[in-house]
Amino acid sequence: MKTVGAIVAGVVALFLTIAQFGTAGWTRPPMLNQQHGFRGTGMDVIQTKAGAAEIKAANVAPVPADPVEAGTDKAGAVYENVKVLQDLPVEEFNRLMVSMTEWVSPQQGCTYCHNTENMADDSLYQKRVARRMLQMTQHINTDWKEKHVGEAGVTCYTCHRGNPVPAQIWFDAPSPTRGFIARNNGQNLATPSTGLASLPYTYLQDYLARPDPDQGAIRVNATTALPESPGKPIQAAERTFALMIHMSESLGVNCTYCHNTRAVAEWSQSAPQRTLAWHAIRMVRDLNANYLTPLTSVFPASRLGPKGDAPKLNCATCHNGQSKPLGGAHVVEAYPELAVAPATTSGPQGVPAPAAQ
Repeated sequence: MKTVGAIVAGVVALFLTIAQFGTAGWTRPPMLNQQHGFRGTGMDVIQTKAGAAEIKAANVAPVPADPVEAGTDKAGAVYENVKVLQDLPVEEFNRLMVSMTEWVSPQQGCTYCHNTENMADDSLYQKRVARRMLQMTQHINTDWKEKHVGEAGVTCYTCHRGNPVPAQIWFDAPSPTRGFIARNNGQNLATPSTGLASLPYTYLQDYLARPDPDQGAIRVNATTALPESPGKPIQAAERTFALMIHMSESLGVNCTYCHNTRAVAEWSQSAPQRTLAWHAIRMVRDLNANYLTPLTSVFPASRLGPKGDAPKLNCATCHNGQSKPLGGAHVVEAYPELAVAPATTSGPQGVPAPAAQ
């Protein structure tokens, strides 16, 4: 009986082996390999052709609105309560408003931000937020042009993708557990933001929420051969790795997109993208601290996070899985009014103060 069972088991195993070798699961899918670093260092971006095509299809820049012949009347003189684009010709102003509707609220239409019985009315919070977001867009396209966004620039669509609320936003994470529950030290929860790893889940607020240049210095190794001062705790290294995972997944790349893995910390052996990423971190801090967090009192409670904080942006908000948002399309060229420095009042670093709302 045992012999019969052994024969049956052997036959089954043979058929399963043949079936495995004959299925598509054993065939490597067509791959795309793009070298962007030093030769022989493995600094390549590797994707499946199907995956690359899917990401590309999901990141197509919209066709710009048809150009208009600008007149002499300014929007601020024709319309009431125009505070950001008052010097824009009326025709250009209307063109931008139509485009913004398509970028942000194609289903809701103009009524998402405006009381159509009184377009000057500011009672809808969406209008006050949109006004500040216009200033933020202008700030990105001017003050961060050389350091990060380049000639491509950004528009409302870069983040919103046809949705009133961008898909990739974040709120402050819950506080580490205390009391009778075992303290989790702000980690050991397999959250999507950390690639389902058990790394600290507070890294976004630690590294991307405030503009202070020294806040939570991001490094995992010393700068000298021997320690000269108290070192960084292991938690700092874990938070750094969590941020790196976030940046990698947000851009759809791996570590070698910025780093030469034979000398990860060495800037002279890193790809130029690492410098762009360095500036990107500081740009995100600037935008969160000076534009989004100050809107906390403007947003209704239903739009705030569990801890009462305003929605904030991160790398994924613009990139959406691509190394260059919208495939690097120069989206701001058709809307030069979004590449004009915003009017300044008393905000930090030339940023308009929230009072300008």
